[in-house]
Amino acid sequence: MRDLAGQRVLVLGLGRSGRSAVGFLSERGATIVAADEREPAQLGDLEALRGLAELRVGAPFPELADFDLVVPSPGVPAARFATARRALGDVELAFQSLTVPVVAITGTNGKTTTTELCARMLVAAGLRAEAAGNIGRPALELVGRALDVAVLEISSFQLEAVETFRPRAAVILNITPDHLDRHGDFAGYVAAKARIVARQRGDDVAIGCADDAAVRGVVAGARGRRWLFSTRAPVETGAWWDAGAVVLLDDGLQRISLDGLDLDAAPPLDDVLAALLACRAVGADVAKAATALAGFTPPPHRREVVGRHAGVTFVNDSKATNPDAARLALEALRGSAIWIAGGRNKGVDLAPLADLAASRVRGAVLIGEAADALEGALRGRVPVWRARDVEAAVALAADAAHAGDVVLLSPACASFDQFRNYEERGARFRAAVAAWIASRGGIA
Repeated sequence: MRDLAGQRVLVLGLGRSGRSAVGFLSERGATIVAADEREPAQLGDLEALRGLAELRVGAPFPELADFDLVVPSPGVPAARFATARRALGDVELAFQSLTVPVVAITGTNGKTTTTELCARMLVAAGLRAEAAGNIGRPALELVGRALDVAVLEISSFQLEAVETFRPRAAVILNITPDHLDRHGDFAGYVAAKARIVARQRGDDVAIGCADDAAVRGVVAGARGRRWLFSTRAPVETGAWWDAGAVVLLDDGLQRISLDGLDLDAAPPLDDVLAALLACRAVGADVAKAATALAGFTPPPHRREVVGRHAGVTFVNDSKATNPDAARLALEALRGSAIWIAGGRNKGVDLAPLADLAASRVRGAVLIGEAADALEGALRGRVPVWRARDVEAAVALAADAAHAGDVVLLSPACASFDQFRNYEERGARFRAAVAAWIASRGGIA
């Protein structure tokens, strides 16, 4: 990282990443103005920042030209800092200060699970690794840590403010329409994601899903090594799923059996393949890395098993706030399901889910504002019930389920019609499952 002593730096946004940037810059002698247009009451306690930076809150951002460097938070669109002399996000600042290889993971869905899984796998393989970034822990917190590998979850927003960012392994899980209000259109969104591989060279590895056309295009444009993964078919170089085992092929072929792993409780197979390839890309023993799967629990609200009763498994996938995330959950089913879906649609066509649902679910319980649209798409394909809230949905779905079924909450929609966020929706589902099981004399 270049010398910041005496530099005038403007930090835009005082969320987690902005606050971490203030601390980082202050330690390096910068003169800092920290700005946020929200009112002070919306920002929480700012006392820890007062001795480190001049605070300007509840007012428009200062003139960018007055500063040597602008550090935008991910929530600040690129247009807001386009006139800065130089703009670097916290991910770029962290990268320039880290002295270990970086695994960077992006995608529309599955980033957090894959990032946490990859870090756990690296530890299981005997390496010192920690996860940060869009996962909720600012990337700058890894600077100065005793590490062998840094694992970063990276959003399209964060990729707008990188300059020299060059991960040893760049993982692109999937790219489907999202954040188009920020990036303009799907092409703009893909271009933002592609920045994760833009500076890779030589032995750097771009890792992507062979089953996703947009991802294949990004990986094909990478200038380092290119590995693909697939749950559907073998690939030329990379990893695929084959009859209960992971097969990896680059300089040689390796088969890792996952027999005995509870796939209902395990991370999605795409995430497993991507994480194992990332481990291999930084030199880890992938057989040892795979042992982390046995004890790994995906983060809350991401295909989280929250109860079992009379042969029925209850899965909380409230984080599935778009149709593609719900598609992944439905594709991962090994048996049949009663599917709970609905909420606030984000203007995305829900009809393509109908074909998949017809082959995977025995019935659908619909909630929220999108219930009419979903019922229209599913009519004649899948039995449909309507529920006024998630508690009623759990009761309907559980009563309809047979032994061996999954009751799957995977809404395909945002939560804001009935809940504060997807976490509240998932917590309500979890509590409703526990109450239903208890009412049947069981234990959730």
